[in-house]
Amino acid sequence: MWGKLALVWKIKEVRYKVLFVLGILIIFRIAAHIPIPGVNLTALRAFFQQNQFLGLLNIFSGGGYDTFSVVMLGVGPYITASIIFQLLTMIIPSLEKLSKEGERGQEKINQWTRYLAVPMAILQGYGTITLIRRSSSQVLPSLSTLNFVIALVTITAGTIFLMWLGELISEKKIGNGISLMIFAGITARLLSQAQRALAVFDGSQTLQWAVFLGIGIVTVAAVVFVTEAMRKIPVTYARRIRGTQTVGGADTHLPLRVNQAGVIPIIFAVSLVLTPTLVSQFFVNAKVLWLQHLATNTLRVFHQGGTIYDLTYFLLVFVFTYFYTAVVFHPQQVAENLQKQGGFIPGIRPGRMTAEYLSYVSTRIILAGAVFLGVIAILPNLIQRFTNVTTLIVGGTSLLIVVSVVIETVKQIEGQLIIRDYEGF
Repeated sequence: MWGKLALVWKIKEVRYKVLFVLGILIIFRIAAHIPIPGVNLTALRAFFQQNQFLGLLNIFSGGGYDTFSVVMLGVGPYITASIIFQLLTMIIPSLEKLSKEGERGQEKINQWTRYLAVPMAILQGYGTITLIRRSSSQVLPSLSTLNFVIALVTITAGTIFLMWLGELISEKKIGNGISLMIFAGITARLLSQAQRALAVFDGSQTLQWAVFLGIGIVTVAAVVFVTEAMRKIPVTYARRIRGTQTVGGADTHLPLRVNQAGVIPIIFAVSLVLTPTLVSQFFVNAKVLWLQHLATNTLRVFHQGGTIYDLTYFLLVFVFTYFYTAVVFHPQQVAENLQKQGGFIPGIRPGRMTAEYLSYVSTRIILAGAVFLGVIAILPNLIQRFTNVTTLIVGGTSLLIVVSVVIETVKQIEGQLIIRDYEGF
């Protein structure tokens, strides 16, 4: 590993790309600490500690929400737009056809995704500002209509700015730009949490901290293992004669990942499980008595860390893992492509039988991935419940993002090194 790091700094082009990416991330972190005028940051942080939904948005904004910065929305609107187009591609035949046109079609979809991110940023910014103003009058004590419009335009421009920075990073082939900015925000929050935890460290909690750190190390190792785990389906390509040449005849494999859905099921699940709490906050002080009681009971039942909350969260993650995998993985399409290329799975007839076999295998291995994602989602609550360590809790979503981004970035850097080694640099 140290040899590869030394090689990165020896190769001028790779070193330049790494330094360029680090410079962009520094610019992003500076922008994340420039607050919009008129915000009470102390009241804002206190409000965020009481609202997990906004805490989730803060993760995907790269840590800009809790400072109400000019880039407070981060890349969240772009991620939302990407998910929308990914789902629409599976529903609208014209979009599905466009996505199969290779690089040209993908560039067109990416362009439309950027366009959609702008109105999504406006809607998300308006909803966030309105929610904070209604929930806590101390956060934005004096916000006139003109200042409201200026703030909305500013944070929308901040999202477009971060989208541009993300594209610059992605062009360097050193990781995905959007993912790296989210990674930088999560890392910054983790460091601040560690600083606060060390400030209140008590010697009597040494055992709890040791248990917590042990669980953390095992969890990270498990996330890496499951993220990289796959089922290799053997595939054989028949020999074919084209002119005077014989092609095919190779043996390879079709990789089916255990966790094909990534972190998306947790995002969907936490959005739904927090909706009752988010809606109930608007009706706690309602004048209608039954509505007030309903909102109060909902907050009590679905409070974070409760048994009902954890069970609902786990089941939603489990269901969405299967749902999203069904959206992105099409056994029939894979079987058709194999058949067109002259490939087949030994012992399985091409066509419908291959599609059924791939669907059967995918359904079985996804069970392990779905259970794992569900456990990761509720693991912070379980750790907090059994160790009583509340100052250093990392969410399952954050952990999955960090591990996935690190693995992807390391692979891309290794690819850069391999290319230059092959070309004789």
